[in-house]
Order: sequence, then C-alpha cells, then structure tokens
Amino acid sequence: MKKIFVTRAIPEAGIAKLRDAAYDVVVSKKDGVLTKEELIVALHAAPYDAVLSLLTDHIDGDVLDAVPTAKIVANYAVGFDNIDLTAAKERGVTVTNTPGVLTQAVAEHTFALLLAVARRIPESDRFTRAGKYVGWEPELLVGAELKGKTLGLLGAGRIGGEVARIALAFGMKVTYYDIAQNVPLDAIGATYSASVDDVLRGADFVSIHVPLLPTTQHLISAERLALMKRAAYLINTSRGPVIDEVALVAALRAHTIAGAALDVFEYEPALTEGLTELENVVLTPHIASATKEARDAMALLAAENIITFLNGEAPPNKVA
Repeated sequence: MKKIFVTRAIPEAGIAKLRDAAYDVVVSKKDGVLTKEELIVALHAAPYDAVLSLLTDHIDGDVLDAVPTAKIVANYAVGFDNIDLTAAKERGVTVTNTPGVLTQAVAEHTFALLLAVARRIPESDRFTRAGKYVGWEPELLVGAELKGKTLGLLGAGRIGGEVARIALAFGMKVTYYDIAQNVPLDAIGATYSASVDDVLRGADFVSIHVPLLPTTQHLISAERLALMKRAAYLINTSRGPVIDEVALVAALRAHTIAGAALDVFEYEPALTEGLTELENVVLTPHIASATKEARDAMALLAAENIITFLNGEAPPNKVA
C-alpha cells in the first residue's frame, strides 16, 4: 500500500480522495507549521511514496533527503516558492501545485480589500465600536469611489484577469503589465502597458498578481512607490516579499500614497514594525483563498496530482 504524508490537516475532501484510492494517509498531528527539524523527523518515520505540503513548509534538499522514497511533492497552493525546485530536480522529484481552483476566491478577496481600503470600512468599524460616532458629519471618513478610476494590474494571469473582469463591471478602467500581453483581456476592454512604471504612474489603484521570483522580489520599492499618485492605493494578494515593506510603511506614514491593503507580508507571520499602527492600511492574515469552495478544490487537486503520478501518469499540474 502506498503511503502519503500530509504535513498539516487539510480539508477532508482531499484526504478522503487519497484514502479512496487505497493509500495509507498519515496527517501530521501538530496543529501548526512543522519546523524543518520536525518535518525531517516525521518523514524519516516511514518510506513515504508522496508528500502533500503546504506553502508554509520549506522543502529543501535536506527535507527531500529525509524521504528518498517520495518522488512527488504535491503543494497545496498555487505558488511554489516554498520548494527548492533545483534540489527537487536533482533528486528526480516531481513538484505540483493547485492552480485555477482558487482564482475566484482570490480575485473576490482582492476586490474586497480594494473596497475596504477605498471606503475606509475597517477604520469606520473601529471608529464606531470605540463609541466615537455621534451623528452624521459631512467630512466623516470620506473615501474614494471606483467608477471611472483606473485599476493597474501587475500580473495578468488567471487571478489578475478575473480581478480585471470584476473591475470592468464596476465601471473602472483597467491597465496592466505582464511579461506577455493578454489578448483575451484586451478584447474585453483592458489596456496593456509597456512597463511596471507606466502602470504605477497612471493607476488610481494598483493590484499585484505576480509569482515570487528573484526578479519580482521588492518589485515595489521606495522608488516605485514614489511614482504612484498621492491618491492611489496599493493592494497585494500575491506574495509578501514582492513589496519592500519598510518602504511601504514609510510611504504610508508620509502619505506618499493614500493607502494599502495587504493579505500577504514580507516576513509573515511577522509584520514590519509600524504597519499595525497605521489607519490607512487594511490587513488580512493570508486568507485570500479561504473559501470552503476553494480550499476543498485545492485539496482535491493536490490529491489528484498524487494519484495520477503514482498511477504512472503525468500529473495535471506539474511545475517541476
């Protein structure tokens, strides 16, 4: 019987799918992220044939060497920057992810953040709960409307494309930059920009949808924040290190930009000093894909990648 190790409990749909395939599935009993040492010990415990990992697991050569019998690591995430792909390739290990199934959830959360920061909803909630509301005022917590404003997208793949469609339905203009022009997106009214800087200069809202790569780390720097309009807002649901968080805190304090909304953080779960003290930033704890529909679908897709691979076929979502 094939043995699968799951590094942390995921929705039962995925576990059930693996067990229905007659696999022996072992799920970590720790209610939290395994340290590297804990993960290595757990993997040494049995000759596992596959590992189902989470984005909070750092899978490097040492971890892979702890389980040489496993030739697939199925990541329960669309991103895979937590896995050393070079080390995996050197050891003949296939790596898969779970794209597509969380597109709608992340796009909707992106727009929820955009609306929240534009209309100052969390700030208004805190204001009301604190007993500060004494009646309607003409200048109380004034925010920004969306219709007619420009949304600039950095990255126009599945998620960025869906965010564009939502924005267009709100009557916004959409401009985007990606390494390749998205012709279907152009066809529904979006406009391709020649560079990141062009998007930043022209947008009222900037939403980031790029993978974390050496070329995208600190894509948003102090210099690029200075290119944005003073009335602009920055939204990030991609990966935290895409933004230089120290520079962002400084820009928000100086009102170089109007505000930001973040679901991911450069050093998560730690937050850069000063971030939580600011009223012009909305923070959520990496929950953009946290819908029952998306998380169940991610679990099923991760399981399907393992089952397909162990059946001797190419998994549907191989990244390396």
